[in-house]
Formats: sequence, structure tokens, C-alpha cells
Amino acid sequence: MASSKPRNARRRKLAAAIFFLALISSVSARLNPSELPAADIRRRSGSPDRPARWGPPRKRDGGVPLVISNQCPDPIWPAIGTQAGTGAGTGGFLLSPGTSRSLTVGSDWQGRVWGRTNCSFNVAGNGASNLNGHNGAGAACVTGDCNGVLSCVVTGDTPVTLAEFDLAGGVGNKQTFYDISLVDGYNLPLGITYIPSQAADLVDIPPNLTNPACIATAGLLLQPAMSGTLGNSSNSSYPIPYESTQTSAKVASWCPWDLQVKRPTKPGDGVYPYPNDNIQRPIFDPCFSACAKTNSPSDCCTGTYNTPQVCKPTLYSTAAKLVCPDAYSYAYDDQTSTFIVPSGGGWQITFCPLGRSTNILKTFKKQLDALSQGVPDLRALQQAARNLTLIDEAGTENHGGRSRGERLRGASLCALVVVLAWAVLW
Repeated sequence: MASSKPRNARRRKLAAAIFFLALISSVSARLNPSELPAADIRRRSGSPDRPARWGPPRKRDGGVPLVISNQCPDPIWPAIGTQAGTGAGTGGFLLSPGTSRSLTVGSDWQGRVWGRTNCSFNVAGNGASNLNGHNGAGAACVTGDCNGVLSCVVTGDTPVTLAEFDLAGGVGNKQTFYDISLVDGYNLPLGITYIPSQAADLVDIPPNLTNPACIATAGLLLQPAMSGTLGNSSNSSYPIPYESTQTSAKVASWCPWDLQVKRPTKPGDGVYPYPNDNIQRPIFDPCFSACAKTNSPSDCCTGTYNTPQVCKPTLYSTAAKLVCPDAYSYAYDDQTSTFIVPSGGGWQITFCPLGRSTNILKTFKKQLDALSQGVPDLRALQQAARNLTLIDEAGTENHGGRSRGERLRGASLCALVVVLAWAVLW
């Protein structure tokens, strides 16, 4: 009988090879900027070296333009929350349809902007126009209310669509992290537009790489399109990559039934209750996230679920990602939802932007990885951003899963494991 020692030696070598490859894979993931943990704006309460200040910023704070626009058919009451750095000096105000308000925040600002709907404040702006408000507890707004006051000092009641920013993130505080978040639910369509910096290395960044939108309201969604020039500073040279499959009919019912803020309870006026097959939902149909509705650890990624390996997408987050591919859908949706650009320039938040939800992060993953690292090759960046074939190919792919580059890298590692295993055992 042959000795088992050579066989055991080969097994030890194989184990060592597999361990070595796993180590390479782990280090590669840590060194690949596209797979680093994002700024995680949602879970941070602020930075200890950047205490929150009301604002507005002084000259020495380095002012950054923050423009808030209302393209909705009705008035809204934008709200601003500051988690770190210097805020705009206001927590909220009335914004009529078709109007904008220009503000300034500090270059170290970390915070969020959301829209409140159907508000009614008293003359002083420190409470609802009547004692009990909309909900019997003094809320002045139907959605997004912040303790009934006009100028918010606390975050808004769920559900709200959020624009989130950290203007001094990353190594050396030289990166801006931003996102559209549906982690707290959805109430209004929202778009973010980068206002180019005049710095030579930033002024020519293509607008279709930086300007996401989430439009999940049926009456405000334009027809399906692979790409185009509908809003968000896109143009014929740099067409925006859109989510291309949703229709108004699909968007009208994307919110899981039990998560609607106001579910129909009886037939009438063309609205039918679940489980009737002819469900017609309200046109304005705010949607709680699973976390906002249940506050359970499994839905909120807290407690024993506070890791990306354990906390998985819910029915809500899956549906939200289909209608808004560039938006956060749950707490660990970092890799397909965080935009990272060099610090500089300003920001415009538009409620009810024209067009469709965008699909930028998946389409331009390679280019955005380069942009996040500092000064990119602008000529190559612009060439890719004008490549309509690249945009349309990304639009035809399934919204879920990894990009083609990621699949190829994984396949290469697997193949390498097989080759090494064969070599060692042979």
C-alpha cells in the first residue's frame, strides 16, 4: 500500500494555496476603491471633529452652493437637517411650484434634504395651524413633518425621500459622498444635480455621471427610454442613462400593499381595496420602507442583523431598486447607491424632476471609480460618457447582480483556484 504521507502533503499544499488565494481576494477587495465601504451617511450621526453648526457659513468656512427647486405641481416645504459641519442657517421653508431657493452650506457640511407635503403652520411657524394637526398629534405636514415646526431641528417623520451629503468625506476630507435614499421610505420624486466647480480638473466632468434621479410616482414618469436628455443637466452630448423598463402602470403599484401610508379600505371613487384585482391606488401614494414600518432588526439591519452578510434586501427594497436603480433601498445597499466625486462645486436638489429614474452607477461604474479617486483622465471620461452604445447596453442588462467586470474577476479567481489545485495534486 502506498504511503499516505505524500497525499497528506499535497492536501496541505492545496489548503495553503486556497488560503493564499482567499487572502489575495480579500486584500484585492480592500484595495479596490469600488468595493470599499461607502461613507454610510445614513448610519452616521455626525463627525466628532466637525460639530454641527446652524449656519449660514462664514467666509472662512468655505461656502458651497445648495439650490433647492420645486418642479412639483403643488407647493412643498423643503427641510434641511445638519449632522455635522456648518448648515444653511435654516431648517425649512415654503417653496411654490416652479421656484427655487439658493442657500450656502459649509464645505464641511454633512446633512440631508427632504420635502414635506400638505403643510399648514401657524403664523409663528412653531406649530400646526390647529392644535391637533393632521394626525391628532400636532403634525403640520402630511409627510416629512418635523415636530410641527416650519424650520426643522430634527429629522422628518417617515416616509421621506432623502438627498444625503457628506461634503468632506474620504481621505483628507477631499471627497463628496452623496446619494438619494429610500431607506426611510418614499414620498416625492427627487433629483440631485452637480453644479460644476470652476476648478480646471472639475469643471468639465460630464453631467450624466453625477446627476441621479428617483421618480417613482406614476403621474410624473415619462415614457420608457434607454437614454436621453430629459432634465438633470443632460444634453445631446451627454445623455442620461435611464431605468428603461418601468411604465406608469408599474410605478403606480410598486409599493408593497401593506406599506402604503393610506391604503384604500372600501370601494368608491374608482379606488378598490386589496385583494381586488382592479386595484387603483391614490395618485399621491407615499410608501413606508420595511424598516420604517416594522422597526425590526431584520428590516433595519440592527442588532444581530447589523452586517451585510446577514441583513438582506426586503420585498420593499427589491421593489424600490427596480424603480430607482441609483437610490439606496436598504441599509447595506452601499455599492450600488453611493456617488463619490472630488470635493468642490455645489448641489441642486430638485423635487419632481422631469424625466425618469436614472441608472448611472451601474452604467458608468468604471468611470465613477476613477472619478472618486481624484483627478481622472477627463478626455477618457468624456469619451465614455458620450458612448451611447455603452449606455444602451447597460440599460438592457438585468438591474440586479454584479457588473460584467465583477463577474469576470470572480470567474478568474475561481479558474486560478482550479489551476493551482490541479498543479498541487498532480
